[in-house]
Amino acid sequence: MFGTALVLTAATLVGCATASTPQPDKGYSSGAYSEVAPNGDVNDAAGTDRQVITTGFVTVAVSEPSDAAVKATRIAESAGGRVDGRTELAPTNGDNGSATLTLRLPASKLTATLDKLKQLGDVREVSLSSQDVTLTTQDLDARISALTASVDRLLALLAKAKNTSALIEIETALSDRQAELESLKSERRYYSEQVTLATITLNLVSVTDAPADSFWSGVVSGWSAFVGFFAGLLVALGFWLPWLVLAAIAAAVIAGILRRRRAARTEPIVEPEPAPTRAPRSAAKKN
Repeated sequence: MFGTALVLTAATLVGCATASTPQPDKGYSSGAYSEVAPNGDVNDAAGTDRQVITTGFVTVAVSEPSDAAVKATRIAESAGGRVDGRTELAPTNGDNGSATLTLRLPASKLTATLDKLKQLGDVREVSLSSQDVTLTTQDLDARISALTASVDRLLALLAKAKNTSALIEIETALSDRQAELESLKSERRYYSEQVTLATITLNLVSVTDAPADSFWSGVVSGWSAFVGFFAGLLVALGFWLPWLVLAAIAAAVIAGILRRRRAARTEPIVEPEPAPTRAPRSAAKKN
């Protein structure tokens, strides 16, 4: 009886925890949607701090992209951020290469850090976007709080269980709840990290790669494109030349065979002349 009561109690607690877990409703506005915070207070979404994920792209024309990449790394690290990705292209004819960095910058220092990055050279593009995840994080906090309380109650029941079947039932429910709780905590940590650190993609291009600012720079860019086009055309011709030669040989062989067949069809057929008739020997002797 005692084991059965424990099982029923555990099932009731699990059901209550599920029912108490708030689910996001797209029909609620930010001003009317309220959640239970982890500390037990009821907070309105409009009255709490907004949780915003910021991403952006910045393009700066510099004289030496590799040196500017080193300086950009120092700027990000001095602000408390980090570099999650870095790609550099070696210099080629006419330019000094380029570099692309994926920076994670503290959102609280984003404006000041961007101002320092802009000083690396001539700013060509700045694009920032934000995503408000306040309601999502509030929902996760409330669900984590409810699941934590449910796990604590199941642990208390587990300590009192004396029946094997009841013990198995409680352990199964506890395992499911703990797995779900860890998943929610992992998702919440992800959002926290995304909100705390903005993601900025910094493109450092050489000055020659930047858009033309004068007539002569436009002429130089056009000539470079012209030369590059014909250089690519020559490369393509060199690639296809062996195939073209092979195709020409095959076409010549096929044409020779066809000419021979046509000549054989049009040649006139000469019939042999009939042999002259000779008189019989008996008639010749009578004469």
